[in-house]
Amino acid sequence: MTPDTIAQIRTLIDSAQNILVSAHFSPDGDALGSLTAMGQALQQLGKTFTLANDDAVLPRFAYLPLSESVVRQPHGGQSYDLLIALDCGDETRLGRVYEKLPQPHPPIINIDHHITNNYFGTVNVVESGMTSTAEVLTELLPQLGVEITRELATSLLTGVVTDTLAFRVTGVSGHTLRMASKLVDAGADLAEITLQALVLKSASSLEMWRIGLNNMALEDGVAWSSLTVAEQNQVGDELSSSMGLGNLLADVEEAALSIVFTEKRDGRVNISYRSRPPIDVAGLAMARGGGGHRNAAGCTVYGRLQTIIPEVVEEAKASVLEQRASVVVSR
Repeated sequence: MTPDTIAQIRTLIDSAQNILVSAHFSPDGDALGSLTAMGQALQQLGKTFTLANDDAVLPRFAYLPLSESVVRQPHGGQSYDLLIALDCGDETRLGRVYEKLPQPHPPIINIDHHITNNYFGTVNVVESGMTSTAEVLTELLPQLGVEITRELATSLLTGVVTDTLAFRVTGVSGHTLRMASKLVDAGADLAEITLQALVLKSASSLEMWRIGLNNMALEDGVAWSSLTVAEQNQVGDELSSSMGLGNLLADVEEAALSIVFTEKRDGRVNISYRSRPPIDVAGLAMARGGGGHRNAAGCTVYGRLQTIIPEVVEEAKASVLEQRASVVVSR
C-alpha cells in the first residue's frame, strides 16, 4: 500500500461523480462489512454512490449501517465513472453487477486480500498477508481522510471477525489484532458482533445443516455434502451460501478438507472448499475458475450436480494424497 497507490485512489475518488461499489456474489461478513464500510467512507467524502450486490444481504447482517441501502440491480440507465470492487479475486466474482455495466467500463479500484487475485483493477490494493478485506480497509481509509466512527468500526470489525472466525484461522497476525483493537477503541462492540455474525443461527440454517449432514460422505480425507434446489426449497429460498456447513464439515477430525456443493436454479453449482493446515484448497478452486485462501476457497461451475460431484471429489482426494506426501518428504 504505497504512497503512490494511495494518491491514485484519492485522485480517482475525488474526480468521480457517481461511484458504484460492489463485492462478490454470495456475500459473507467480510464482503458486506467492507461494502457498507466503503459506503460510509464515501458519505464522509461527500460522494454520490450506489452499493450493489448480486445477492440479498443475509438477515443476520441487518445490523450493519447502510445494509438497507444495498441493491441487487443498480444500473437502471445510470452511468458510473468509478467502480470500487471489494473482496473479489477477479471481476467475474462481481457477477451481474459487473456484467451489465454499460460500455465502456469505468476505472476500477480493486481492494482485496485473496492470494488468488488477478489484479483486474486500474488501481490494485491486494494485501494477501492480511486476513480480510476489512483489515485492508482499516489501514487504508484513514489515509484517505476518513474518520473511523463507531458505525464504520462496526462494519469493519464484522469483516475482520467473520473472515478470521473470531481470530482463530491461520494467518491472524499482530497486525490483525492491532487493527481490531483500533476498531474496538473506536466503539465497535466485539462481543455483540461475534454473537450476531458468527454465533446465532436461524432455525432454517440448522435445518439446512441437518439435510447437509444427512447427505455427508467421507472418504480418503475428504468430507463432502450437497444441497439440491429442492432440498433448499424445503426450508426456504435458494441459498446464497452454504450457511457455514463447509466449516462444520472441515472440523471433522478424519477430514483434511471439506466440500459443499450447492445447486442453483440456473444450472450453476457453487462449490465451497474448506481445510485445515497444511492442506491448501486454493489451487483446487483456481483450477475451476475460482479462488480464495489456502484454507477457504470456492468456485462456480455449470453442469449437473450428479456429474460434478464425483469429478471434484476425486480431484480433492488426489490433492490430499499429494499434499500429505509432500509434507512427509519435507520432513
